[in-house]
Amino acid sequence: MSIATNISLVSVKWLNTNLNTENLIILDATINKQIENNSERIPNARFFDIKQKFSDTRARFPSTLLSTQQFETEARALGINNGSFIVVYDDKGIYSSARAWWLFKTFGFKNVAVLNGGLPEWKKHYLRVEPYKEELIEKGDFTASFQTELITDFNGVNQFSQDSKTLIIDARSEARFNCLVDEPRQGLRRGTIPNSKNLPYTELFNGNILKSKEELLKIFDNLVREETHLVFSCGSGITACILAMAASICNYKNLTVYDGSWTEYGTLT
Repeated sequence: MSIATNISLVSVKWLNTNLNTENLIILDATINKQIENNSERIPNARFFDIKQKFSDTRARFPSTLLSTQQFETEARALGINNGSFIVVYDDKGIYSSARAWWLFKTFGFKNVAVLNGGLPEWKKHYLRVEPYKEELIEKGDFTASFQTELITDFNGVNQFSQDSKTLIIDARSEARFNCLVDEPRQGLRRGTIPNSKNLPYTELFNGNILKSKEELLKIFDNLVREETHLVFSCGSGITACILAMAASICNYKNLTVYDGSWTEYGTLT
């Protein structure tokens, strides 16, 4: 049996039931994880290294989008096939897993979902974990296709900020958005992108679990008016993807993530 569905979110119960499905690939997208003998994972998970392999490490800003060729090469090294179904998680609940989800979408892979609640929710239900170990992974055949409309840069976001049909939504905390506290990145000035609105990503959760579609719709309906295009920003392009995923679940279309986010914008302006 194989899985072929365009859902964006799966429960720990669903994943546990489908662990042995032949085309399922589970990815651990925890940021800065040290894979050691005592590192735990959901059974058969493979490490999706956002910082070192799935970002452009030569770029000026953190977590910068990598090239199409590099993404395809690294995804194939993880055994990703065009016919795979991917479930991605992290150790915070839903954090960097949403970035991995968006990267796959950006490079043309649609059959990918985030584990709702991630590893904390998995362990909360006393489901089995195992240690990482050396494994030989058969190279996949995934073919990347860059979807330019899903990502924007400094020049693009400047244009969007002046477009009445576009709403820029910032996932940072209210204190950071309103310039009440310093940015965590040393030397980065406080500030906001012109004409943007604030929606802290933490408001989308009940504990580790993403709020229901109905609850999320109410949140977005309080922000979105006549705009037909939503652009998401944050500190460095990670939590913006949580907003993008939630908006996608709510059936919003025409969604874009500002890759450099405030780290880039605050540096270049």
